[in-house]
Amino acid sequence: MPTSQRAPDIKIYFHVHMISDSTGETLMSAMRASAAQFDRGQPIEHLFALVRSPRQMTRALEHVEAFPGVVMYTVVNQELREALETRCAELSIPAIALLDPIETTLSAYLGAPMTGRAGAQRTLDADYYRRIEAMNYCMAHDDGQGDDLASADVILLGISRTSKTPTSIYLGNRGVRAANIPLVPEAPLPPDLFSHKKPVIVGLYATPERIVQIRRNRLLNLNEDRSTEYVDEGAVKDELIFAKRLFARHNVPSIDVTRRSIEETAAKIINLLTEHRGKMTGGKL
Repeated sequence: MPTSQRAPDIKIYFHVHMISDSTGETLMSAMRASAAQFDRGQPIEHLFALVRSPRQMTRALEHVEAFPGVVMYTVVNQELREALETRCAELSIPAIALLDPIETTLSAYLGAPMTGRAGAQRTLDADYYRRIEAMNYCMAHDDGQGDDLASADVILLGISRTSKTPTSIYLGNRGVRAANIPLVPEAPLPPDLFSHKKPVIVGLYATPERIVQIRRNRLLNLNEDRSTEYVDEGAVKDELIFAKRLFARHNVPSIDVTRRSIEETAAKIINLLTEHRGKMTGGKL
């Protein structure tokens, strides 16, 4: 039956072969982001990572022939690329060179050729270790723990249940040293918090209804069903007023996380960090 005649609630399963000379993480992320745009599409994933020899490529292509579908690849070795493209053409299977448009544009803009190094983006260089160090920093500075806030890239402030911890961890995975500090009206903040120049301080908040809902769910998970100020909407509103006044008093940019995903919140924070660094360096990043 033609795809257009299928019932709208029926899933369309299809094979996707991801062939990479590196770990395949880039392919996997791009494929899933693309497939998510099709409600009925359900990819059956086949990943072939670290494909760097003719034998490995042959094995991958034999699998492609056995389970025809779409091929996505990131392979820099010209001989292997030609083998992949030729065989896919013979099988009438679409093959997508994921990074080609980006690399071609960058090469033209920079006026420089590509290095042709397989898995160059995964080299264990300073950037890799920076991400590991950033993750360690985030874990050590979660929920008001740790000191050395002056060396943070980002400091997140917010009342309980405003996604501070998951946002910090996500930022850490991106190589951003993020600390987060809970805002409690009766609890003092670090005395030198607003005197640090390097980190950008960002406030997180949500609607009272959303925070109460999340807090109640948390108490239920802890088998605690008593009514407390923690889930009292009036008390939550007071907490939010306290937080927003603090943000305004110290000129802290703030983000409403009510309907934002962690990824969206982190993207906004990274933009704020970039702007902050630009101001600190006079526009020279």
